[in-house]
Amino acid sequence: MDGNSWLQGPPVFLQNPEDCGVIDSFPEMETERQAVPPEEKQQCTMLGSKRFERFSRWDSLVRALSRLRTFTRKSRHSTDIEASTENDSKHVYTETETFIMKQVQQEMFEKEISCIKMKSPLPKDSPIAALNPVLDADGVLRVGGRLGKSDLERNLKHPVIISGKHYVAVLLVRHHHDLIQHQGRHFTEGALRSAGWWIMGVKRLVSSVIHKCVTCKKLRGQQETQIMADLPADRLTRSPPFTYVGVDTFGPWEVITRKTRGGVAYSKRWAILFNCLVTRAIHIEVTEEMSTSSSINALRRFVALRGKVQQFRSDRGTNFLGATEILKVDTVNVEDKPVQDFLSKEQAKWLFNPPHSSHIGGSWERMIGPVRRILDRMMSNVSPKKFTHEVLTTFMAEVSAIVNSRPIVPVSSDPEQPHLLTPATLLTQKTDHVVSPLKGCTGSIKELYLKEWKQVQALADMFWNRFRAEYLQTLQQRQKWQHGKENIKDGDVVLLKEKNIHRNDWPVGRVINAIPSSDAKVRKAEVQIVRDGKIVTFTRPITEIIHLLSPEI
Repeated sequence: MDGNSWLQGPPVFLQNPEDCGVIDSFPEMETERQAVPPEEKQQCTMLGSKRFERFSRWDSLVRALSRLRTFTRKSRHSTDIEASTENDSKHVYTETETFIMKQVQQEMFEKEISCIKMKSPLPKDSPIAALNPVLDADGVLRVGGRLGKSDLERNLKHPVIISGKHYVAVLLVRHHHDLIQHQGRHFTEGALRSAGWWIMGVKRLVSSVIHKCVTCKKLRGQQETQIMADLPADRLTRSPPFTYVGVDTFGPWEVITRKTRGGVAYSKRWAILFNCLVTRAIHIEVTEEMSTSSSINALRRFVALRGKVQQFRSDRGTNFLGATEILKVDTVNVEDKPVQDFLSKEQAKWLFNPPHSSHIGGSWERMIGPVRRILDRMMSNVSPKKFTHEVLTTFMAEVSAIVNSRPIVPVSSDPEQPHLLTPATLLTQKTDHVVSPLKGCTGSIKELYLKEWKQVQALADMFWNRFRAEYLQTLQQRQKWQHGKENIKDGDVVLLKEKNIHRNDWPVGRVINAIPSSDAKVRKAEVQIVRDGKIVTFTRPITEIIHLLSPEI
C-alpha cells in the first residue's frame, strides 16, 4: 500500500478534531479543515476504524503510516533529503504507534478524555472508571491504577488503554498471538500486558481471535462432526437372515501347510466375516490369500450355505472391488446418486463406504474384536506345531457359534422369559429348553411334520416379536454426535487428515462437492488438493476434514 492510497476517499478523515473526534494528525501535513454538520458526527467518528480495516496485520498498518509520514516530511523538506538511519526509523515507528493510539482512543473514549482534560469526574457508566485513567505527556490515555510507586517499567505500571470493540484491538491481539507462536489465550494475554496494552474485554476478544485463527486450526483444530444419521432401512427391516450383509476381512494367521525333512512349511490365512445387518448373526469364511480369486470363492461358499444376498456393504478394499467386478455384481458408488437410484431397482447390489470412514461400517467391523478375542483364547491351547488349516477352519466355525449365541438385548431377570434373544435362535431354530416334537409322539407322520413346523414357526415369531419390541428400541439413542452442526459448503478451505504423515504436512484443499445425505446433512465431501504439482480429488468423510475458512471469509 502506497502513501497516496491512504489519502484517497472522503476528506473528512482529517477533519476538525472538535467535530469528528480526531485528536491529532501529522504536523507536517497541511490539510484544509472543513466543518462537519452535526448529523455526520457519528459517521465521521468511525471513519478511522473503517480505514484501519484495510489492514490485516498490526505491523503492516504501522509501516504504511510510517512510510506516509516519511514521505510527507521529505516532500516538505526536499532540499534536505538524507537517508534515514535505523534510529530515525524506530523513532518514526514509535511516533506512528502513538498517533494510532490517540486516534483509536479519541474514537472510543471521547467523553473520558474531555473529562480528564477539564479535570472533572468521569461518567459513572464509563467502562474505564475503575482504571483511574490519565493522559501522559503525548496525550495517550493510560491506566492510572495503584502501582505508580512501584519499580515496574512504565508500560507495566501504566498500560495504554484500548477498547476491545475497535478493530485495532484485533490487530494487536493477532500481532502478539503470532509473536508467541500461536499459543493459547493465557499466553496471548500475558504478551499483550507485557507489551503495555490494556485491552478492555481482552479475554473474550483473544478467545474470538484464536477461534478464527487459521494457523491454530491447522495445529490443533478438531475434525468436523455431524449429528449421527438415521439407521438405514436394511438394518431395521424384517428379512431372512443374511439378506443384508456387511463384509470385512481380518487376519492373517500362520498355519502349517506341509512337513519337510528340515521342519515344517508355514503359510498365511485370512478370514472374511459376513455380518447380517438385521439379525446380527455372523458367518466366517477362511481364505488362503488376500486376492480377488479367494474373495470370489469365499463369496460363493457363503451364498451356497446362507442363500441369496440382496445387498452387500463393505469398505473400499481392493479385493472387494475386484471381486464385484469379476462376478459382475452391480457396484454402487455412494457418492453417485443417479447410479445408486438405478441399481437399487436391481436384485443384487454392493454398497461401498467412502474411503477412510470405518465408523460408517461400525455395525459389522466392531464384530471383529470379539471374534479375535475368542480365537486368541482357543489358539492358546494349541501348539504352533499343530496349528493347521483344518484346525483354523474348525476354530472359526466354533467362534461363529459362540458369537451367534450372544444376547443382542439386555438379559431379563423375569422368570417368565427364560429364553434369550440371540441370532442362533433364528439360524438354528433351536434353544436349550426346547423339547423335540418327535420325542414321545405316537401320532401319524403328518402330525409329526405339523408339530415340527409349528415349533419352527413359533421360534421365528418369538424372535421377530422380541426383535421389534426389545432390540430395535436399543437403537433409538444416539451414543455420540448428538447435535447438528453447520454443514461443510462448496468452496470451503479445509485441512485433509492423513494418518501416515505429520500434521504439519497435511495437505490444504478446497471442497468442490459437499454431498448431502437424505436429511440434508453433509457427512462426506469431495476435496481437491495439489499433490506433486497435479490437482487431485479425494472423497472423504467430514471426520477426516478440519475446516479452516469459509468462502465468505
